Amino acid sequence: MKAGLVTFYHLHHYGAILQAVATQRALASLGWDCETIDYFVNQDIRILKPPTSPSRAAGDAHSALHYPALRKRWLRFEAFSKAHLSLTARRYRSLEELRSASLPYDLLVSGSDQIWNPVIFPDGRFDPVFFGAFSPLRKIAYAPSFGVPRVPDGMEEELKGYLSAFSHISVRERQGREIVREIAGREVPVVLDPTLLLTAEDWAALAAESPIRGGYILCYCISPPGALEPYIQRLARETGLPVVQLCGTRRRVYPKAKMIFDAGPAEFLSLFKNAAYVCTNSFHGTVFSVQFQRPFFTSVAPAELAEPESSRTFSLLSRLGLTERVVGKGDTAALSALPDWPAAEERLRAARRDSLDYLRAALADEPYSPSGQPPETGRGPLLADRSHCTGCSACRNICPQGAISMVRDGEGFSFPQVDPAKCVHCGLCTRTCPMLQERDPRPLPAVFAAWNRDGDVRRDSTSGGAFSALADYVLEGGGVVFGAALDGRQHLRHIACFRKEDLWRLRGSKYVQSDLEDTFRAVKKYLETRQVLFSGTPCQVDGLYHYLGGRPENLTTCDLVCHGVPSPGVWEDMARYIEAKRGRELQTVRFRNKVEGWKNSHFTAVYDDGTVDTHPLYETEYGRGFGRALFLRPCCYRCPYASMNRPGDFTLGDLWGLRPDELPEQQQKGVSLLLVNSPHGSHIFDQLRLVRQPFPMERAIMGNPRLASPIAQPPQRAAFFAAYALEPFDRVVQKFCALPPPPVRAVGKVIPPAVKAKIKKLLR
Repeated sequence: MKAGLVTFYHLHHYGAILQAVATQRALASLGWDCETIDYFVNQDIRILKPPTSPSRAAGDAHSALHYPALRKRWLRFEAFSKAHLSLTARRYRSLEELRSASLPYDLLVSGSDQIWNPVIFPDGRFDPVFFGAFSPLRKIAYAPSFGVPRVPDGMEEELKGYLSAFSHISVRERQGREIVREIAGREVPVVLDPTLLLTAEDWAALAAESPIRGGYILCYCISPPGALEPYIQRLARETGLPVVQLCGTRRRVYPKAKMIFDAGPAEFLSLFKNAAYVCTNSFHGTVFSVQFQRPFFTSVAPAELAEPESSRTFSLLSRLGLTERVVGKGDTAALSALPDWPAAEERLRAARRDSLDYLRAALADEPYSPSGQPPETGRGPLLADRSHCTGCSACRNICPQGAISMVRDGEGFSFPQVDPAKCVHCGLCTRTCPMLQERDPRPLPAVFAAWNRDGDVRRDSTSGGAFSALADYVLEGGGVVFGAALDGRQHLRHIACFRKEDLWRLRGSKYVQSDLEDTFRAVKKYLETRQVLFSGTPCQVDGLYHYLGGRPENLTTCDLVCHGVPSPGVWEDMARYIEAKRGRELQTVRFRNKVEGWKNSHFTAVYDDGTVDTHPLYETEYGRGFGRALFLRPCCYRCPYASMNRPGDFTLGDLWGLRPDELPEQQQKGVSLLLVNSPHGSHIFDQLRLVRQPFPMERAIMGNPRLASPIAQPPQRAAFFAAYALEPFDRVVQKFCALPPPPVRAVGKVIPPAVKAKIKKLLR
């Protein structure tokens, strides 16, 4: 039986040619003769290309400088292809040529790589060839990738038609499975990249002789190293090993790196096989680190960190239990920690067996059902994963066995940790986790501009003092108010307040995530005898309701328009950094002080000797990091509460949607945005000592975008936390949060944003 394979192979890209070789060998191991169809489209493999832009011209100049080595690499790719791939005698360049050809196959296989990615083709559409549309033969798909999180608008029906021609489909990433399910209504398996169907011994047999003697740190980056830089530097410093850079990106990733320009696929395999450590941001760099069991660290694109389910690297490493090797997140392994290779190898063997079972069934045109399962790694209760967990602590508070504690990770955020010795698998934490439940829609809120009638309270508040009016109402009724307050060491925690005289501790914005500790349990206790007001972020409010199992009549909640919660660990390190610079301890901090009015908020620090520092918030180091969203909790970038479907009875924020001529006498003093979200809130609202007037909802959203969508994850977040994990904090601050020199700031104010973007693009 003979199969024709359509895939990428002659890109002179290591992953492309090695996955093609692996697919052919896997098919041969199952008794099939396989030939790769030499379809050449949209692939320019020339070393020197016509300069079409300044950056391309600069690239050509670099290529010309290293031309002898790059020519040797080119020849090595061609030789490897001829030696290890069975190709059609004819090269095809169009769908029409293939339709008219007499192809001697029993089956067509659409192979791996991003062959189903419409974006990479010149017309921005799917290439029918990679769906086997040139032939009526039966078709199967092994591990193709769409390379995009969703199909571009208008291409759904086209894709549905292509997919309907396949008897068997598998994909390489979980996101691809979702696309096939949505478009074609088919459940398909996620299988291993073909390079993992072969063993380390198989690949070692294809490797060249090692071009480098002795141990070394191999760096293979196909884009700027970013978050990998501190890992490369620390490994080099602590091990004393030389750094060898296999050139994917032109930039030198380490000052003393030995640059390798001439490696073909066989040399690529050898470099990974013999490395002491590997640092890479390539998927196939990660694959061959795993294959040869080399201690490695890998980084992924910001979009993949924000949505791990769309990442092929996360898809693979989560399957193997190795996600701690991804840098720039809170659970990254320590520099000296070694992967658990025996466990990973066992899981890899199971996944390889499962993937080969799929391929065997597809080739035989038989039904497929997964059989090999990854071994258990100590099952615990189902809780939200790290990219979704808000840290609300509902699971900890609800656990009747005290089996769950909140433990800080490497980013300084608290996540639930389950003690397996105490857990009885009752499932109560799973049923309580807000992120695992569907949220019911609520009617749209009533929107108001509001401010407190008491001028002193308003002056002491971040905006209009609406929270204090609500707190006064509850306290006057004999109730208790819960809100966030800083302690003497600048640790933010929720506290209970019983007197108006103590409300000052709860006023004002605090740009850090608060520690809830046993707050939910305390709220539940006080609800038995009195009114309670709970103020917090929307996720904290929703967590409280899930913990309580409903909405008690004597509970009032107020959620905040939230930019995202910064890391408590980063803030506390910043507080120590500020104290070290000034040589005195902080007594208190105001993140948003109205010393120059509401719209020019200051970060004010008061020290134990009575001295005071105050500067515009976004001209301080902490304010710059916060404003750039560098150290927000991972879930904040995909926050489900960033909408008008609010969990609290009230929502409070600053009314940034005001025009200059609107309420001119009030703007300097501060105006609150107040949303009334529930009938209970409406009843209380009518009794508050507030000046209020209705405000258009659409303008409130324009001024407060977090009422419509979460903030985007910045590209530098992973690099920030990678540096935070390994470098002294003062160096991290200087690198990521320091103000540019005055001349740079002056020029920055003059240059239009579009020009800045072009300059940045050229510098890349």
